[in-house]
Amino acid sequence: MTPGPDLTYENYLAAGEFRIQRCERCARHAFYPRLLCPACGSPELSWVRATGAGTVYSATVMRRRAEAGGDYNVSLVDLEEGPRLMTRVEGVAPAQVRIGMAVTARIAGAGEDGHFIVFDAKDSAHGR
Repeated sequence: MTPGPDLTYENYLAAGEFRIQRCERCARHAFYPRLLCPACGSPELSWVRATGAGTVYSATVMRRRAEAGGDYNVSLVDLEEGPRLMTRVEGVAPAQVRIGMAVTARIAGAGEDGHFIVFDAKDSAHGR
């Protein structure tokens, strides 16, 4: 039995690969993992490596107490391939994340939360 798209995505992340889906019919990329292409409805979706390059579309600072981890940002990032992800940008202060900032994807996390994608500013220590 073939795993569903969510499990397939998680398995790629666990293996250290950031992959997204690409429609074989219309050639559009899709993210989050799906059964059907959101553009044309085709079930012919393949998994391709994402470049990891992106641009911040929107960002906001979420405030929390220092003892709870301090402030963090929530951002929308447009991938070079087209899809937009809700994520966070690391390696810079949350208030320094700017619309139009070039970012690079990185796989983070493990343990009970699993793996997930975060982004680093291209000029930060992680994102070079």
